[in-house]
Amino acid sequence: MKIMVGLITLLCIACPTAAHETAGARHWEVASPDPDRIFLTFHGDPATSRAVTWRTDKSVARAYAEIAVATHAPSFPEAARRYDATTEALTLDDNGKPFNKTTHYHSVVFNELKPDKLYAYRVGDGKRWSEWIQFRTASDQAEPFRFLYFGDAQNEVHSKWSRVIRMAHRTAPDASFAIHAGDLVDQAHADHEWAEWMTAGGHLHAETAGVPVMGNHEYGKLMLDGQEHPRRASIHWRPQFTLPVEESLPEELHESVYTIVYQGVQVIVLNSITKVEEQAVYLKQKLDEGNYRWRVVTFHHPVFAPSRGEKQSNTRDKWKPILEKMGADLVLQGHDHTYARGQTPRRSTDAEPKDALGTVYVTSVSGPKMYEIDQEGLGQFQQQHGLVTAKTAENTQFFQVIDVKGGRLEYRAYTATGSLYDAVAIEKDEQGNKQLIAIPIGHE
Repeated sequence: MKIMVGLITLLCIACPTAAHETAGARHWEVASPDPDRIFLTFHGDPATSRAVTWRTDKSVARAYAEIAVATHAPSFPEAARRYDATTEALTLDDNGKPFNKTTHYHSVVFNELKPDKLYAYRVGDGKRWSEWIQFRTASDQAEPFRFLYFGDAQNEVHSKWSRVIRMAHRTAPDASFAIHAGDLVDQAHADHEWAEWMTAGGHLHAETAGVPVMGNHEYGKLMLDGQEHPRRASIHWRPQFTLPVEESLPEELHESVYTIVYQGVQVIVLNSITKVEEQAVYLKQKLDEGNYRWRVVTFHHPVFAPSRGEKQSNTRDKWKPILEKMGADLVLQGHDHTYARGQTPRRSTDAEPKDALGTVYVTSVSGPKMYEIDQEGLGQFQQQHGLVTAKTAENTQFFQVIDVKGGRLEYRAYTATGSLYDAVAIEKDEQGNKQLIAIPIGHE
């Protein structure tokens, strides 16, 4: 009885402080000693490495990750390798319900992995562990694979974007990675919004590598200890995503501009919010590298804005000439909260047909915030730039599944309910000549 009274007394003494710190909080917003917000990313060669990042409260000063080849037998952890995590503190913005004013983010880069192998990993402090989570490394050969692409999530993420990412994974459960083309949240530094985004994806973020792209809503003014600081990139971005660093670029662009080569496909991630001219040099260099069958580029602000018909566009002025001259095949964008797929003609030599296929551009939205299509603006893009708009939509949440099969890239856009809305294939021969082929939706 004395033990029980003592325990109750201790709990009651702790109650006022705990209640004050977490008043009004959802349980998934509040950090604890248990790992949460587990997010898998690429860092290095996708065939031999992965990175993982997770959050705890500040009581966890030292953390670890363990990884082993997944086997049929439950004894697979006996062969696990342990990694020491890098830990950094994140002091949250004063605005937007800053539960746990200071939290800890932990990260590990798994290296020396074997290609095309299923692994299981877990993260924790040595006593309080996550579940074992499985992922497969890339092949070191140019083999077929598929990936997902999401436009802006941004608003009502927990309640209305969650169905999109979950339907996407039901539709393509074997997707190798997922591109998130900017505006993941609405307020850059609002921890409760990042909590919504992480919770909406849940374990899917932990088992399918994410390719996050900076949007304009990932930038904002920062309020710390009552002092307002200038507009800057989200304080969450670097701690919660462990991404490649391009040392040749300004530090401001580190971990928001990077390139991944996955089974022979080059994926270039750009930051359309800042230092666009510096990235033009980087884009040209990357598109000139290697002998890749397919080149995919993703950034936030669209080259051809389908709803606003913006007359000024840094991505159109600075990047479009490079994209088309250097042979980018597919450009995946966000920002405009509508759906539009179109292409420009390739006119690099007199010998090619005037309407030979050039670059395919897609703007899409996965969250519930919607705009209207500007048909007049799209018409101006056709007159001025040769853009042929093939498919548009309004007031619809989308996700996209892209399959790469040798000389054929198949693109499909699905609605939030899993209905196929748009489907085409790009076929490319060994000389780089391309043609666009419609995939009959009714025959899927």
